[in-house]
Amino acid sequence: MVNKKHVIVFSLLISCVLFLGCIDSTSNSIADQDSAVSDSVNLDKQTSEEPLLVYCGAGMRKPMDEIGIMFEEEYGVPVQYNYAGSNTLLTQIELTGEGDVYMPGATYYFEVAAEKGFVDNSSKVVYHVPVIITPLDNPANINSLDDLANDDVSVVLGDPQAAAIGVLCDKMLTMKGIYNQTEENVVAKSATVNELITYVSLGQADASIVWEDLVLNNSEVNMIEIAEDDNIIKIVPIATLTTSENPELASEFVDFVVSDEGRSIFEDYGFTLYPDEKYAYLEAN
Repeated sequence: MVNKKHVIVFSLLISCVLFLGCIDSTSNSIADQDSAVSDSVNLDKQTSEEPLLVYCGAGMRKPMDEIGIMFEEEYGVPVQYNYAGSNTLLTQIELTGEGDVYMPGATYYFEVAAEKGFVDNSSKVVYHVPVIITPLDNPANINSLDDLANDDVSVVLGDPQAAAIGVLCDKMLTMKGIYNQTEENVVAKSATVNELITYVSLGQADASIVWEDLVLNNSEVNMIEIAEDDNIIKIVPIATLTTSENPELASEFVDFVVSDEGRSIFEDYGFTLYPDEKYAYLEAN
C-alpha cells in the first residue's frame, strides 16, 4: 500500500515543477517583449532623422564635406550635399520645393532666393576672390586680365547662366572694355569652377578665372592675382530654406558652419573669413 506521506511529497514536487515552469515561461515572454521594445527604440533612433539636404556652390566642396562629417558626428544627422553652380541650385530649389540649406557662391543668388521667399536665418561666411589661372608653363604669357583678350589665346570661363564665377567674369571683362575680344577667345564655358581648373591643368586652355581658395595650394596650375581695381570680390552667404521640414536642425547646421570650428576649416582651405577689414568696402557696394 502506498504511503500517504509519499503521495503528498510527490504531489508537492510536481506542483513546484509546474509553478517554476510557469514563472520561467512568463519571464521569457516578458524578456522577449522587452527585447522587442528595445529593438524598436533602437530602430527609431537610427531612422528617425532624415539627412539634411544642403544646396552648396561647387567651390566650397572640400571644406563643406569636412564640416558635414563633423556635424553628423556631433548631431547624429547625415548631411546630403548637392554641389553645382549657384544659379543651377536656385533653379532646383524652385522646381523641387525641397531642401534645408542654401549656400551659393555670392550674395546675389541669396538675394534672388530671398525675393522668392525661399530663404531665412542667413549668415555671411567667407569671401570669394577671383584669380586668373594658367598651365604651369603659362604658354600664352598671361599676366593680367587684359591678356585674356590677346590674339591666339584660348580661354575657358564660367557659364553666367549657371555659376557665380561666370557672372563675375562677364562683369569684370565688361568693366575693362575687353568683353567682346575675350569672348572670341573662349573655347568652352563650364557650370562649375572645378571643371575650369581641370581644363587648364590638362592644357586644354591657356587661361581661366576661378576662385582663389581653390588653387592656392594647387600644384597643377599657375595662379595670377587680378589687380584690385579690376577685380570683383564676393561674400559667400548661407541660409536655411523655408522648404525645410526640420527648420530647427537646419538652423543648427547654419550655426555650426559659422562657428569657430566651422570657420577654422574654411581657413585651412585658404578662404578669407568674413568679416575682414581688407574687404570692408564691399559692404558699401
